[in-house]
Parts: sequence; C-alpha cells; structure tokens
Amino acid sequence: MRNGGHPLLLQGTGENYEKAFHALAEMPVDLDLPAPEGWLPPRYATTIRQEAEVTGPATYQKGLRRTLRLRPALAPHAPAGWNFWREDLPEELPIPAVLASVSQARRAIVLQSGSPGNALRMSEHVVCQRLGLGIDSLRVDLLSEDPPLFDQGSLPLVQALDQAGLQEDPARPLRYLAPAKPVALLHPDNGGFLLWEPPREPEDRRLFLDVSVDFPTAIGRERLRLCLHPEAFRQGAAARTNCSAREMRLAKTLGLLLPSLRNLGYTRKNILLAGKKEYANPPNPALSLPSGKSLEPVWHRTCLDLVAALSLLPPLCRPAGRLASFKAGHLLDVRFLKLLLRNGLLKELP
Repeated sequence: MRNGGHPLLLQGTGENYEKAFHALAEMPVDLDLPAPEGWLPPRYATTIRQEAEVTGPATYQKGLRRTLRLRPALAPHAPAGWNFWREDLPEELPIPAVLASVSQARRAIVLQSGSPGNALRMSEHVVCQRLGLGIDSLRVDLLSEDPPLFDQGSLPLVQALDQAGLQEDPARPLRYLAPAKPVALLHPDNGGFLLWEPPREPEDRRLFLDVSVDFPTAIGRERLRLCLHPEAFRQGAAARTNCSAREMRLAKTLGLLLPSLRNLGYTRKNILLAGKKEYANPPNPALSLPSGKSLEPVWHRTCLDLVAALSLLPPLCRPAGRLASFKAGHLLDVRFLKLLLRNGLLKELP
C-alpha cells in the first residue's frame, strides 16, 4: 500500500500480510506499461458490430476441433453481459459469465448453469476478452463444454473480435466498481495475496494491475505492471498456459481416464513447458525482454487468468482502482471477488 498500514483482511493475519507485501515490494518490476496518453475507459457498454467465428483444436479431447460463434448483444433485444449458449443442449438456458455460474476454479474456471452438463470448461481463455478488449455484452454459441485451445493463447479469438468491430450501446451505461478502502485476501499456504485499492482520484475509472509470479522452476520470479487497456491486452493475449513436464505427462496418462479433469489437447505448441532450470520448448519471443528473459507466464497470469476472473463481475460493471496479485491463481481470484460481493465491499464510483 502506498501509505503503509494494513488493508481490510478477508483472510489471514496482519503479520502474514506484512511478510507477503514485503516479499512483493522486494521483487523488481520487469515491465511497466502505462496506458496510451489520453486514453480513458468508456462510459457506455459495447458489443460487436457483426457476427464472427473462431475454430481451433479441442482443449480436453485430442484430435477434435471446436468452434465458437460470436454474436452481437444490443439492448433491448439481448441480455446484457456475456452469455454462452450450448447449441447441443437445446432445452438448456444460457450460461451467464458471472461469478454465480462458477462451479470449479482450481485448475481452470468452469462455468455451469442448471444441469451439470450445461457447462463451459477453461472459460477464462474466452471470457477474458470482456474486460481485455472492452466488450461488455456478447452471445457465444458453442456445441460442447470443451473450448478451443490455440497455439498463441487467446490471440485468434482477439483477432476474430477485432475483425467484427465494436459498437457502443448507449442504452446501457457502464458502472465502475471499487472498494471504498483497501481490502486483501491472503493465500492460506504459499504466502500469496490479492490486494484491491480504490482509485487515488475519485473520478479515475482506470484499472491498474500489479501482477507477479514466483515458481521454483525455469519461470522463477516475474513481475508486470500495467494500466489495463485493449492494446496491452492484445499483447498479453498471445501468452500460453504454462505447466511442468510432470503435469504434461499426467495430462497424457490420467487424462485418458479423466478427460473432463485433465487436458488431452496439450502439445508443445500450445503449452509452455517449464523444467527445473530451463524451458523444454521455446517461450514466445514477442513476450520476452531484450535481455532474453521470458515474461510469457506473468502475461498469461495477468491477461488470461486475472482479467478473466474480473470479467465475471456483474454485467455492465467494470473494476477500477489498483489491484495487486502476488503468487495467486484461479481459486484465490474467485474467492476474493465472491467475498467482496457477498459482503457489499464494492461500491459504484460516482
């Protein structure tokens, strides 16, 4: 925190928070990206101008392909927010992309509505576009719970949405949410935490992210700070999921028995494999520093994990203020946001 002191702790002790915050403060910042000069968050919601479609290899089933059909959602004919329609389940209602739809958040964020089969797995790679690109309402049609897994993170989905174009929905003003005072949630085991501070100026609706990862592998320590805006998100959207060689083997073995839990679509192109001291396959050079240090894992954590969780806030709501993530993941993200909403800690900016 800029002025010291403890935030409101949703879990954990002040002593543990001080240790975790000190560990973050000692970590050097690898990359700091401000927003373009003059850029400001919009006042009204947006959707896409025309339909788009994207196809890629299945995430959980080897050898299959999956398609997402993206459709505009303008008032008053379509509901606000992101809604996933399972065309293979014609009697099911849509799956709203909101926190109340989250059924699992350990290895991936699973959204579910109604019956257990009406679900979307690894939804974070899709729904992160909501805040990343600033698309507030969208209808997504699909034929399976299994989304595509691309060789460059979510970049093909970004390109499809960019090609569809954006249109403002003036009937739907946006609401910007932030806590009235700093609030934090500590990880129960690894010393990580999430901290959300209100804007430093009451009229500032921008969202600043300070995200760091710390792995005992080739990934090591990485830290990225940015003001979230579409250009920064487009850069980070190319970041792939990372895992260890052991996790890759489990995906190819236990995944044969439990395909709904483990990823059978992993390849050396769509996953970044981190060994103990070096990567087993080359990181994306576009996400590396001039020194050669890869920032692909922290870019993925920022744009495809944390931004995705924030995209599950209520429809037409966007976050503002300053959010720090230190050694956190899907489960802590979702718990943090649910606790904030349940306890009425997020307030609309005037």
